[in-house]
Amino acid sequence: MIDPTLMGILSRTESYFKEHSIDSPRLTAELLLAHSLGLRRLDLYLQHDRPLQQNELSDYKTLIRRRIQNEPVAYIIGEKGFFESDFEVAGEVLIPRPETEILVEEALKILNAGSGSPGAKRVLELGTGSGAIVVSLAKAAPCHLYMANDISLSALGIANKNARRIVGNRIGFFAGNWFSALKDRPGFDLIVSNPPYIPLADIRGLAPEIRTYEPQIALDGGEDGLSCFRAIFREAHRRLVPGGVLLLEMGFDQKESLENLLNLHPEYESIEFIKDLSGHNRVAKIKKSIDNTERI
Repeated sequence: MIDPTLMGILSRTESYFKEHSIDSPRLTAELLLAHSLGLRRLDLYLQHDRPLQQNELSDYKTLIRRRIQNEPVAYIIGEKGFFESDFEVAGEVLIPRPETEILVEEALKILNAGSGSPGAKRVLELGTGSGAIVVSLAKAAPCHLYMANDISLSALGIANKNARRIVGNRIGFFAGNWFSALKDRPGFDLIVSNPPYIPLADIRGLAPEIRTYEPQIALDGGEDGLSCFRAIFREAHRRLVPGGVLLLEMGFDQKESLENLLNLHPEYESIEFIKDLSGHNRVAKIKKSIDNTERI
């Protein structure tokens, strides 16, 4: 006989997820059950001997079936924790990854360093998705000016909703493909982006949670994974102030390719690579030259 209490149901679900090779089976079971019941994960243990009603069990089973079909937990519960906040997510936006926090941390070092234009710095995020990056920056360093764009109106709606809830109306969102909606003149001290950088052929080999459910437009970096970097490099120097910085998340194996691309753009004076906690190159830090503004 199946134990109908919260702990019994959790244990049963954990075993079921293990049988189906679901990552983090216990944590997944806890997240889905807490979401289904409108409880905190802690409450599951505080109320460990509480039996589930039939309608509650039915609702929970619906979530279990979705996870077994490889739908990501973040999409099922509608949110994902990132940096210091929880962000609403849906199928229109990429799920924020822990490794992207390296990008936020590096951006905060720049914003807190006191270099660049005097006073408040102007920051632009390209392809904001859920808004996780720019909102995290605006929350941690509120004295600066923030703008962000995305080609997807649905993504912008989600980003704007997250921003209003977490930092209020302090971020200017606009629609556009990279720099297409901006005037062709310097203005930003810092430009950040987590652009699509996965080679098209590699997308088919991604985990089904990613390949099937996450938006391909946020993954597809073209035939060699570099198409978005090319587009950004061509235009970013025109929008950065002299000495301004471009921060880009990158694939772990793209260091040499990005160095070769930068050699085609003398408008930038240096490139530095920041590693993630696994020791992989994760962020490219590119500085615009100070002494060649005549190229703009």
